[in-house]
Amino acid sequence: MRPPPLRPPLGCLLTGFGSLSASRNKLVAQAAAAPHLCYLRKNMHYQTEHRGRPHSPDFRIYFKTSQGKYVSPFHDIPLVAEPEQGNDVPAKKPKNDENEVLFNMVVEVPRWSNAKMEIATKEPLNPIKQDVKKGKLRYVANIFPHKGYIWNYGALPQTWEDPNHTDAETKCCGDNDPIDVCDIGTQVCFPGQVIQVKVLGILVIAINVKDPDAKNLNSIEDVRNSRPGHLEATVDWFRKYKVPDGKPVNQFGFNGRFKDKDFAVDIIKSTHEHWRALLQKQTNSEGIECKNISCCESPLKCSADEASDVVQSAPAFGSPHPVSPEGKSIMTDSH
Repeated sequence: MRPPPLRPPLGCLLTGFGSLSASRNKLVAQAAAAPHLCYLRKNMHYQTEHRGRPHSPDFRIYFKTSQGKYVSPFHDIPLVAEPEQGNDVPAKKPKNDENEVLFNMVVEVPRWSNAKMEIATKEPLNPIKQDVKKGKLRYVANIFPHKGYIWNYGALPQTWEDPNHTDAETKCCGDNDPIDVCDIGTQVCFPGQVIQVKVLGILVIAINVKDPDAKNLNSIEDVRNSRPGHLEATVDWFRKYKVPDGKPVNQFGFNGRFKDKDFAVDIIKSTHEHWRALLQKQTNSEGIECKNISCCESPLKCSADEASDVVQSAPAFGSPHPVSPEGKSIMTDSH
């Protein structure tokens, strides 16, 4: 998880079904047929492969396709999701959702858990790892009355908040990471799970399209009306989660208010363009590792064998390391 600067993380409030404005249709067209980068667009399910010892600094979660090809969750998983299909038969969309667009979300942290897992943006193939600070694995404290992360937390692939770009609305620079997303669905996901979501708005929140409430949540107001207190709890969590580490309360742009889904889609579109420039080496990479196997025009595209070599060079999966006393104390704390 990336800590928010003096603005909300440019993540998205996401959920299951809904119509699209012209800006959304334009985003989909750009993502699907980008003139400078061609993507392998075939819909597929993703699998994960664990390397190293869980609860240790060398633990990594790598991604691969159902065909066994290793991929980067940052660069190779498409931003725009195709409807799920089975036996190569395209899935049918609901009649009222002909313009529906779904986005892929890479889950980094399961709901109710404490370990600060994140996409390793500066490592080849960008596996998920647990963040380390001063040689110690990081855990988010329980902020009363919450337990760990209060949603499934993750990122939108093929987006990048360029630290050299100043946002016109917040006057702040990007945080050098993909866009943060929170899934407010009832399912507890697992690290490395790829789910489909739709945009509701900006401060950071999302919901799995398979969630029973997905069809009823189409805007910030829907969340506010059907889940009283949920948005306020999200703001409260992000304001205070670093306080136990001795840091001040976070401050947010927009006075902590949520912005609508059209605003969110504009942000996604902008960060997708920044990502494309990153993959083409048209901008300073700021240390980001851009190795990928599917972006055809990227000078950083590698072969499947090269990608496999990256994974095989990582430590083999082993038995879990004992959780540190600090981590155990946080994980078992029930206030």
